[in-house]
Order: sequence, then C-alpha cells, then structure tokens
Amino acid sequence: MFTIEHEFDASVITLVDEGGTPLREDVTVQAFASQITFEQWDPRTDTISKITLSPEQLRDLTAALNLPEGIYRSAPD
Repeated sequence: MFTIEHEFDASVITLVDEGGTPLREDVTVQAFASQITFEQWDPRTDTISKITLSPEQLRDLTAALNLPEGIYRSAPD
C-alpha cells in the first residue's frame, strides 16, 4: 500500500510494507525539484535513516530496476 500527497514544495509518497513478516517500517519519499529523500524509522537506534538522491541518481535507479545484470552509463541530459 502507498499514499501520495502533494505539498507546496514537494510530492510525498509513503510506502507501507504489507508483505510477509517481519514487516519493515514505512518509507517516506519526498520529491523536491533538486533532490529526492527517502526516510525510514529505525527502531533499533530510535532514529530516522535518510538517503538523499539527485534527480539523475533517481533516474538511474529507476532504469537499473528494469535492466539485466551489467555495467551501464546513462546518457547526459
């Protein structure tokens, strides 16, 4: 399951794990014009883990999910 909310400066997507146990904490994706952040609560450390990607990195990640094993270089914009 997931939700999408459009805020003033970002689109926020929350991914809820409904798979088999053990379930993972929700993941929040915030898409800004210059960066995309992924946040997830870590109950072991009682903190939020955060990863920040550039739009180009997100584009490469999206492409990589649909490609076979190998080494690739994306075309410049």
